[in-house]
Amino acid sequence: MRTFFAVFFSVFLCQAGDLESARDRQDRAALAKLATGSPYRIALAQSYLSEVALELRDKREARTAAETGIAAAREALAADPNKAEYHRLLGTLCGQVIPADPLAGLQHGKCAKQEIEKALSLDPKSALAWVSSGVGKYYLPPMLGGGVELALKDFEKAAALNPQLAEAWLWIGLAQRKAGRNPQARKALEKALALNPQRIWIKQQLEKTPAP
Repeated sequence: MRTFFAVFFSVFLCQAGDLESARDRQDRAALAKLATGSPYRIALAQSYLSEVALELRDKREARTAAETGIAAAREALAADPNKAEYHRLLGTLCGQVIPADPLAGLQHGKCAKQEIEKALSLDPKSALAWVSSGVGKYYLPPMLGGGVELALKDFEKAAALNPQLAEAWLWIGLAQRKAGRNPQARKALEKALALNPQRIWIKQQLEKTPAP
């Protein structure tokens, strides 16, 4: 029995690694092909596909992927409504619709906020959930409860919980750059790239950040 679970867990990690690798390479075809299996895996693949599509400025594909992922994430939650990661992923997907369709901001913005808050209430030590929370605030105007400084606090919380999470350092870098603090931004982006040297998006953001 122990051998079975060890093999199952290894296969799961390998599959998740395949998704991250395709995301890092900005390989949309691979992500679309890998979007099979459990509802959670499908939702995660679609979230990565939406993320990459936004990076490549393909808003139409970003919206389609996010909406497909939302349906899969809701299916995963129906089976296990107390899983923090499922709420985080649903909130992330709802948030990914908004850049592609600002008119959907009211409906999907509420979903994003509520689901990520639910994820943090279930697991306040989830570094990924803190990143997702920060991303929402990063794009939300201060008058609506967002802003770069509030976002930065969430990203720094994520990095404190998991210093090896490249995603946290990436967003720290983006927030620092948005705030006009380029030296701090470059330092954070360099840290992110050291943790995940295969991520094309990190390399691109570092190249866009002025050197001191």
